[in-house]
Amino acid sequence: MKVVNLVFQVFFLLVTLLSLIYFLTGYDSAFEADQNCHSNLSNYDILSGNYGCDHDTETHQWILYESNDKKEPAKIIKKFRYKFL
Repeated sequence: MKVVNLVFQVFFLLVTLLSLIYFLTGYDSAFEADQNCHSNLSNYDILSGNYGCDHDTETHQWILYESNDKKEPAKIIKKFRYKFL
């Protein structure tokens, strides 16, 4: 019985810790994440057209990326995750 209690306590602690990490990190809204993405975008050479921000609705984040002309996948520079709950 003590083992079951210990496993439950560890599981509860882990869920609580992950919940705290999620709610204490990230941006409060998609708008705030968007603004920060475009603010960081201004630090790059946007005249070349190789940098941009895109919204990923599945993962609830804005992504700052660098694309190239060689039909290769874009390089992700930074992700701006926002809370969706």
